[in-house]
Amino acid sequence: MKVLIACEESQEVCKAFREAGHEAYSLDIKPCSGGHPEWHIQKAMNPYIRDGYCSLTTQDGAYVYVNSRWDLIIAHPPCTYLSNVGNRHHSLKSASAEAIVERTIKRIEAEGFFMMFANAKCKRIAIENPQGVMNSVYRQPDQTIDPYMFAESEEDEENYCCKRTCLWLKGLPPLWPENDLSRPDNKKIYGINKNGKTKSWEETRRKSGEERRTIRSKTFPGIAKAMAKQWGALL
Repeated sequence: MKVLIACEESQEVCKAFREAGHEAYSLDIKPCSGGHPEWHIQKAMNPYIRDGYCSLTTQDGAYVYVNSRWDLIIAHPPCTYLSNVGNRHHSLKSASAEAIVERTIKRIEAEGFFMMFANAKCKRIAIENPQGVMNSVYRQPDQTIDPYMFAESEEDEENYCCKRTCLWLKGLPPLWPENDLSRPDNKKIYGINKNGKTKSWEETRRKSGEERRTIRSKTFPGIAKAMAKQWGALL
């Protein structure tokens, strides 16, 4: 199976599909941090999403020719301007009118970027994003999942937590949970932040705003393996 994982510098999903024996490539404007530049395309998205047949150069300079359309596209478009978390920046209570206009323009651009994947010429497409404006601008997601559904056990620190994410699917079945574990309590796992709220998963790992954005965009290993195992078995 030829698989393209868009907006993925971490290569978490790419490596899972490679381990399952598929020809997978990650694609992002950033260099990869997953350790496999030979599987990473550091380019803009558009031609690789639009065209079925393409020549590409991986980050390490190797030339690769993809002689058939992608069998599967998994996209993780940036959620900065799409997530419900950012809605407070569209209120005059916390932002100026000028700032709201600027952010609204960026939100519209982000919506168009999301829809580029939704309208791609591919029989199997999965788009991952938090709950946000695409639930109404586009449509409701086909599935909502949490990392703990794909954890090996309650001691699996990488995956046993709640961090809800949505999946919009085309030509793909929903992911089945890989266990029957009970829903974890993030408050017990991560504690309380200075605002008296339960810390989020990325709050326990970030050192700066940019690092938080990078961590937030990374797919949990359990989810990545489930995608490779369940969707990779379709062909």
